Amino acid sequence: MTENEICPHCGAVIAAGLLVCPACQRPLREEEVREAPTGVSTAASSARGRERPVRRPVPASANPFASELTRRLNRLAQWAEGVQPLGVELPRLPAWAEDAARTAPRPEPWAEVVRGIERIAQKRIAAAFEEWEKREKARLTRLEAYSVDSRLEREQIEEVLHSARTGDIPQALATFQQVDRVVALKERHLDQAREELERVISLLKDMQALGVEVPQDPAEIADDLESELRAGKLASLKQQIRALRLQAVNRLKAGLPKYIAQYGDYLLDERTHGVATELEAVELARGAREFFRGRPEEGLRRLHALQQRHGSPPNRSGRASTARTH
Repeated sequence: MTENEICPHCGAVIAAGLLVCPACQRPLREEEVREAPTGVSTAASSARGRERPVRRPVPASANPFASELTRRLNRLAQWAEGVQPLGVELPRLPAWAEDAARTAPRPEPWAEVVRGIERIAQKRIAAAFEEWEKREKARLTRLEAYSVDSRLEREQIEEVLHSARTGDIPQALATFQQVDRVVALKERHLDQAREELERVISLLKDMQALGVEVPQDPAEIADDLESELRAGKLASLKQQIRALRLQAVNRLKAGLPKYIAQYGDYLLDERTHGVATELEAVELARGAREFFRGRPEEGLRRLHALQQRHGSPPNRSGRASTARTH
C-alpha cells in the first residue's frame, strides 16, 4: 500500500506521486514532500493542514510626541481663553492634523508645525497687549485726574509687555488680569461717587424748581462736592452726599405734600374752565407715588417735568428760600 504524503505548503495529506497539491494547487517538489506521520488519519491531517496560525496583535509602540502634543495644545487653549477679553483669536491645530500628529511615525515635522503655531500666537498676544497698554493708560490718566494713585498699575503694565515679548505668556496673562480687575474696581468706585453726586444735586435743583425749601444751594454745594471728588476723598464725599440727601428728603416730607395739593387744585380749576388736564393729573399722581414709595429722585423728576410742560400753580414763584448750613 502506497503511503500518504504531506504537502509542505498547506500541510494537507496527499496521495504519493502527485505533482500538484489538490488542496492548495501549488506545485510540489520531491525533496519537500515528506511522509505523513503513522497513525494520522487522512481527514484529521487535512483538517489540521487547513488551519491558519492565529496572528496575535503586536502592540504599537507609544508615540513619544503624543503626550507632549497634548500638553502644548492645552497650553494654546489656555492662552486663547486668557486673551478673549482682548478680542484676539489665536491659530489652532485642526482636529485632523492633531490626530495625524498623534499617530505619525515621525513626529518631528508635526512638532515644528506646533512650534510655528505657538510663535504666531505669541506675536498676536504681544501685539494685543501693546494696544491694551494704550487703552489702559488712558483709563489710568482719568483716575489720576481724580487723585487716584495708579503707580503700581503702570509698573504692572510694563511687566505685562515684557513678559509677552519674552514669551512668558502665562505670567503676562496673570498680571494683565490683575491690573484689569483693580482698575475696573477703582473706576466703579469713582463712577458710583460721580453718579451719587449728580443725583443729589439734581434732587436739590428739582426741589428748588418746585418751590420746596432746600437744605443748601445746589450750585454752591455742587462745587464743594466736586472738589472733594477731584481730591479723591471718596469716603468723606459719600458721607456728605448721604447726609445731604437725608436732609433733602426730610424737607420734602414736610413741603412736598403741600405742593402736590396745590398743584392738584390748580389742575381742577383749569378743568372747570374747560382745559383738559386728565394726563397732567395722572402724571401728578405718578410723581407723588414715586416719592412716597422711597424714590424721591424719580418722583421729583416727574413733578418738575410736569411743571415745565404745564406751568406752575398760582402764587408759587418756583423758587425756594435757600437755607445755608455752616
